[in-house]
Amino acid sequence: MKSFKYSLVILLLVSIFGSCKKEFDDFDNNINQPENVPPSLLLRNILNHMQEGAYTQAERNGQYTCCNYTYYGDNLYWDGTLHSQYASLDYGTLNDVVNMEKIAKQITGTDKNPYAALGKFLRAYYFVRMSLKVGDLPMTEALQGLTNKEPKYDTQKQIFKQCLSLLDESNADLSNLITNGFLEFSGDFYFKERINNPLGGGNGQSALIAWQKVVNTFRLRVLIHLSKHADDGELNVKQQFASIVNDPVKYPIMESSDDNLQYTYNDKFNFYGSSPNNYGNDALRYNMAATYLNTLAGLHDLRAMIVAEPARGLGFADTSYASFVGAPSGQDLSTMAAIVQTGKYSLINRYRYYETLVGENTFIVSYQEMCFNIAEAINRGWVGGNAEDWYKKGIKSMQNFYGIKDGLNTVKFQKGGVLGEDISYSVYFNFDQYYNQNLVKYSGDNTNGLKQILTQRYLSLARNSGLEGYYQYRRTGIPQFDSGPGTGNSGIIPVRFQYPVNELSTNGTNYSAAIQSQYGGNDGINQAMWLIK
Repeated sequence: MKSFKYSLVILLLVSIFGSCKKEFDDFDNNINQPENVPPSLLLRNILNHMQEGAYTQAERNGQYTCCNYTYYGDNLYWDGTLHSQYASLDYGTLNDVVNMEKIAKQITGTDKNPYAALGKFLRAYYFVRMSLKVGDLPMTEALQGLTNKEPKYDTQKQIFKQCLSLLDESNADLSNLITNGFLEFSGDFYFKERINNPLGGGNGQSALIAWQKVVNTFRLRVLIHLSKHADDGELNVKQQFASIVNDPVKYPIMESSDDNLQYTYNDKFNFYGSSPNNYGNDALRYNMAATYLNTLAGLHDLRAMIVAEPARGLGFADTSYASFVGAPSGQDLSTMAAIVQTGKYSLINRYRYYETLVGENTFIVSYQEMCFNIAEAINRGWVGGNAEDWYKKGIKSMQNFYGIKDGLNTVKFQKGGVLGEDISYSVYFNFDQYYNQNLVKYSGDNTNGLKQILTQRYLSLARNSGLEGYYQYRRTGIPQFDSGPGTGNSGIIPVRFQYPVNELSTNGTNYSAAIQSQYGGNDGINQAMWLIK
């Protein structure tokens, strides 16, 4: 009997400790944390990171808006005083791209799948975005994890060359998938989850066609960034540009603004940067920048009345273009604030940008910009065609984006300082009359014609495309940016960011070699990178 009792105790203890071990094992595995992340989840995160929203320091660096109140911001460029002079890089997101490609191949058994095709585009997109900030970067030896903790730097030229090849490969892979391969993938909220199915799910083939247009349209942007190296025999900038524009079957590009890669906001959880939620803090603290608004007003462009409010302290009618005056970005902030208080600078249009939670879509890669890129390439002699046609298409498409039409247009402004108190006017607009002004009508494939194209391209980049407006100024000097105490850096507009400080501590030897070869050992914000030399 005693032996039997001991046996029961032993069995009970085994049962208890066995059960405990199972429970501890279960506790160790977090059921809310997936052990294997699906490629669709990674793709969603990667695509979300592409967005560079409006209402950020980037748009003030592009001299579209100004902040007039120090508590909420300023108009300084990065100089290490109040704003970081160090670039934010995207290697974490690129590691997600690597993992997405790896997992997708494991699941599908092939690297000929939508995730891999999009992965090549995304690699190019992020490496270009990073290189535009700093110059040379680890690329060939990067993204290898612990197997190579100190990757060597590729030159900026090598980076752009590799990215152009990746974009070409992405186009080819997407074409093959559309024609022959499987089309099922998910996680694409830009196209697949909305095309042909507003309730979600989307159409795989239509989405891949849309992405193929994005890939080739983005490639045109990359080639435009290389305009100072258009005669480099290794890059073949002119030839690549012409091959894309002249072969729409092999290289489909965007055909209208419906093809835009753009970020859309909603009133549930993804609010626009300026909205009723922050009206009380921000609405009177931000005004328009002269570089942007004065250009619009000088062209008698109705967009001025869409994006800005009249400066009523000047004494002109609300619908007079003389009432639309932006502040010089280089102006001392206290001086700017005092003038804003007198009503002599235009505020950002509070009706358009603070009336709802959804604002306007933010372009990432757009048809509008593409039109100006093609017009610029024709003007420069890279490709045949009619630059004026593309120039006019770009202007008209931007007018459409702002809802401007021939005939009477309703423009609305906030009347006072209370959200919802607004005033409306009817303003006549005719595109032909606008276009036939000497300052607007294309003057031909010459220097002045190029300036006109670049001016309209700059206007099209307002409140979208991240630093693209600033990069155009850096590349071409058009439009002329304002500078002074308000922009910092001794009145000099910087031409690059510094490398993140952790590069010096984790990859010091290669970092030092890259700084020496590019900038003579000076990792400074006023040092010109290869791209703009």
